Amino acid sequence: MAEHSSPPPRDSVEINFRTRKWVRPEDLNANGTLFGGSLLKWIDEEATIYAIVQLGNRRVVTKFMSEINFVSSAVQGDVIEMGLHATAFGTSSMTMRAEVRNMITRKSILTVDRIVFVGLNEEGQPFPHGFTEITYDRDRMPQEPLA
Repeated sequence: MAEHSSPPPRDSVEINFRTRKWVRPEDLNANGTLFGGSLLKWIDEEATIYAIVQLGNRRVVTKFMSEINFVSSAVQGDVIEMGLHATAFGTSSMTMRAEVRNMITRKSILTVDRIVFVGLNEEGQPFPHGFTEITYDRDRMPQEPLA
């Protein structure tokens, strides 16, 4: 069976990590549209997973999130796609950009230009990771349980 997909919007950035969510009644605000707090929780959770894989460390924390630009919304039953793109690696950190779009309407819902995660050691201090570029395989996925 042939795959059918629409091209991404022209203003979209290259996305390295994607996940999708189905908008349910408990995700709505009083206006009947997607609650921004739910969406930000999902972004932070997915960005954490992406940082864990990229930094090879399960001890990562959100350090900074830049201005959040809400440009449209979603309603119950819509499927949204969250995309993340790593933009920089620091000594103990990584920076990424997020974009969320409605897969039904194809409209952009939100962009966050900078989300910074820091990898920590067992004492909760920033830990140098030694990486400078994105990985597309699972080699960095931590294999040992947290102590």
